[in-house]
Amino acid sequence: MKYLLTLAALLSAAILMGADAATLIGHDKVADALAKGGTLAATKEYIVLGSHRDVAGQVEMHEKETDIIYITDGEATFVTGGSMVGGKMSKAGQWLGTDITGGQTHHLTKGDVVTVPARMPHWFKEVPKSVSYFVVKVLED
Repeated sequence: MKYLLTLAALLSAAILMGADAATLIGHDKVADALAKGGTLAATKEYIVLGSHRDVAGQVEMHEKETDIIYITDGEATFVTGGSMVGGKMSKAGQWLGTDITGGQTHHLTKGDVVTVPARMPHWFKEVPKSVSYFVVKVLED
């Protein structure tokens, strides 16, 4: 229930940033997105995603997207900042890499929120069992 309230708050903030109508996302779709991953809402100003992972990811850097991440279950080691190693543009404005040097390491657990500004490398470096989380991507022009 707590994560639904947080999702409602995140969606409300995103809606206030320019959407013309409220968006309700049913609990079944939310649960499915947290189990398998998926887009919950999208406009030209923001994207709301549900995500789940049981393995580490790749280093990412988004030129025009700020990520707001809310952990709903599990834990992970998350690295932000520093310099991306082996970075290659995967598509316009999106970079993927193999490592981060000089970043800050965070141990994320249920209830944590982390914000990652546009142009900052970040990475789910270790996922001991699994982690589920919402991501609100605030899009720049």
